Amino acid sequence: MQQNDREIQDTSGVHVWLVLWKAFRALSTHAEKSLTRTGLGSSDFRALEVLLHKGPLPVNTIGPKVGLTPGSISVAIDRLVKKTLASRENDDEDRRLRIVRLTPKGRTLISKIFDEHAAAMEEATRALSRDERVTLIGLLRKLGKAAQPD
Repeated sequence: MQQNDREIQDTSGVHVWLVLWKAFRALSTHAEKSLTRTGLGSSDFRALEVLLHKGPLPVNTIGPKVGLTPGSISVAIDRLVKKTLASRENDDEDRRLRIVRLTPKGRTLISKIFDEHAAAMEEATRALSRDERVTLIGLLRKLGKAAQPD
């Protein structure tokens, strides 16, 4: 039996985690290279991307969506406001909330950058057919939900 045959037969949880971790690292490296070319840091890209796809959001809603702590998201939003890529305004209905919006400059930039990043990630996942991607996404969601603490 060849090494690859033995590895494929190992279906232990540890092996599943190891294969998933190695695949994640490889995709992360590809994504980081793509983002490096943009001139934006990862947290700035993630914040702009969520605003592009979700629209204006309260500052405290953005952080959890992009995996940043309250302090880190505040610093990231400060950078985006300073670069005139986003604006921060009081919410008309709840003055305690600060709403973050893309500026026209920010929308133009993130739209271009996101399209380039999407193309780079498409290239990174080209080994999978559409049907394989659908299956993988379903399996990863199932795994993620099952692994969440009670």
